Amino acid sequence: MAVQKTGEGIFENLSNYLIIDVRSPGEYLHAHMPNAFSLPLFNDEERAAIGTTYKQQSREAAIKLGLPFFGTKMLGMIETVEQWVMDHEKKHGNKPTILVHCWRGGMRSAAVAWLLDLYGYKTEQLTGGYKAYRNWVLAQFEKNYSMKVLGGYTGSGKTEILLQLQKSKIPVIDLEGLANHKGSAFGALGQNEQDSQEQFENNLAEALFNMSTLHPYFWVEDESQRIGTNMLPIQFFKNLRNSICYFIDIPFESRLKFIVQGYGKFPVADLIAATLRIQKRLGGLETKTAVNLFVENDIEGAFSILLKYYDKVYLKNVETASIPKFKIEKIEAPEVHPIENAGRLMHL
Repeated sequence: MAVQKTGEGIFENLSNYLIIDVRSPGEYLHAHMPNAFSLPLFNDEERAAIGTTYKQQSREAAIKLGLPFFGTKMLGMIETVEQWVMDHEKKHGNKPTILVHCWRGGMRSAAVAWLLDLYGYKTEQLTGGYKAYRNWVLAQFEKNYSMKVLGGYTGSGKTEILLQLQKSKIPVIDLEGLANHKGSAFGALGQNEQDSQEQFENNLAEALFNMSTLHPYFWVEDESQRIGTNMLPIQFFKNLRNSICYFIDIPFESRLKFIVQGYGKFPVADLIAATLRIQKRLGGLETKTAVNLFVENDIEGAFSILLKYYDKVYLKNVETASIPKFKIEKIEAPEVHPIENAGRLMHL
């Protein structure tokens, strides 16, 4: 019989499991445990109908309604899990323990855990379900982490510097990579669609736990609390702002050249649309001038206006009194050169 698995410690050893999420496709799509496989017991419509029956009639009536749905899916579920288990064995060389969960560790996960256990798999049902996992996620943001923060004006190649540090086996959490966004009004260009806030938090919590378990510190990039549509949890953001910021100070012209190389490849219509998103803060005249320069294909001229704007925004964010002020250590660099500039940070 499948056993109940409880305790927060389980979330610190998830690599030992083949995790199966039996919630509906919509629930999984909104947010899920990283590396969890989706094996919905009910589709979204079936789940809604069963939930309504449970509330309006009884638990027993809901079970009766759900049983025919479950019965027709049993064979497909077993065959799907068989493939996942075989793939796991090929990759890891061992047969996995299966961890099944639903929203609260109730009937859905119990039913699927029973089926997989009956078929012969070593199966555990997660007590508290995905809800318990979310409590663990939120607890990760209350911890105090030892961070080194890489700061610098827009166009300094900070993300590229962090990638170079990673290549040198220095611990890094790429916040913009987790958010699928570069942070500015232009930050969505060339990126995948952003995850929900909840999924972003799940991914960040996993990264924080894994990194802090393996290393005494890690590097992150200086960010505003908002990265596109995703928000850094407030306690983590305060922790970041209470860390030392190593500010890579690079001349304007070098940063402008780097920005043009990076963003000049995108369609002019997209660049104009991004500019219009900040027109209230940029100002009517500057917005009009930048848009006209884009239309005339003077990409460098347009970005010169925008870069001056972002330099002012960065200074304002660093000096804002409503959030912790950075302890800043400046590092002078003559140009945007990720490899050389990463070298300047290696022994800090």
